Amino acid sequence: MGSGAGARYGAEEKGREKSMNNHYDEERLKQSIRELLKKRKAILLAHNYQRDEIQEIADITGDSLGLSQAAAQTDAEVIVFCGVHFMAESATILSPDKTVLLPRIEAGCPMADMVTVKALEKKKEEHPDAVVVCYVNSSAAIKAHSDICCTSANSVKVVNSIPNGRPILLIPDTNLGRYVASQTRKEIILWPGFCPTHHRLKVEMVQRAKAEHPQAEFVAHPECTPEVLKLADYICSTSGMYKYARASEAREIIVGTELGILYRLRKENPDKQFYEPWEDMICPNMKLTTLEDVVYALESMVHIITVPEDIRLKARKALDRMLEIPRDY
Repeated sequence: MGSGAGARYGAEEKGREKSMNNHYDEERLKQSIRELLKKRKAILLAHNYQRDEIQEIADITGDSLGLSQAAAQTDAEVIVFCGVHFMAESATILSPDKTVLLPRIEAGCPMADMVTVKALEKKKEEHPDAVVVCYVNSSAAIKAHSDICCTSANSVKVVNSIPNGRPILLIPDTNLGRYVASQTRKEIILWPGFCPTHHRLKVEMVQRAKAEHPQAEFVAHPECTPEVLKLADYICSTSGMYKYARASEAREIIVGTELGILYRLRKENPDKQFYEPWEDMICPNMKLTTLEDVVYALESMVHIITVPEDIRLKARKALDRMLEIPRDY
């Protein structure tokens, strides 16, 4: 064996050894997490955009509000929320008797940060008759200063439930607001916020993906721009995408949302192909949380998310008003 081949062989062996060690470390971390969850009487929640290995070990995966609702129905004493800050706040709002941990405290949401209480109060003064509809992708404080909440799945239904004659101030996602406006005759006042991940998806990216996969259908999240939504065969939330993928006769689907959703889509539909229209369709905040972070949070019981009781009660009212609307979605 020549020196070049020997060096290459040695590098390959080291690569395989490193891969095996990484796999061993990951399995060891997962085992530690399961033991700690049992010890703490805890439940592990993972949003649809989390890393694959986080979703794999989670007790429940799903969208932000659905996870909080599911956790509230359990007898767990501790909720470990692998997501971003506003999601952990929602869990606290619905489960004030449980301890809520956010494994990465700096995991925030840029769109949620695009609306402040001060700015919202100023806008309400400009439109005193407006009903404030707050997308759940917002802080507890913003929910507390809103009239009713909505999700991407029920936003149109929530807006249509509001009596005629009053304008709707839909915060903070302008793209969701434009989508709702296209589906209703209500007067919608838009807020200039957006999800950077969805907003970066461009028409040419979708067109290129369609050209590469001509048999594929394109499903898009309503946080995408109106121009992108016009190209969609179906528009829905992340939970809606799972339902759509199972029901669709299409064997190939282009998915217009954060690529973390591909893990479960492929797991639940092994006979179908799923593609991202853009390889960088990534939310950096959603990818912050690691297995090591979960272990540390459970070991040390750190990054406890709390919401002041006066804010929690007001925010809960906005959520409850939404939940009182009959579900048919």
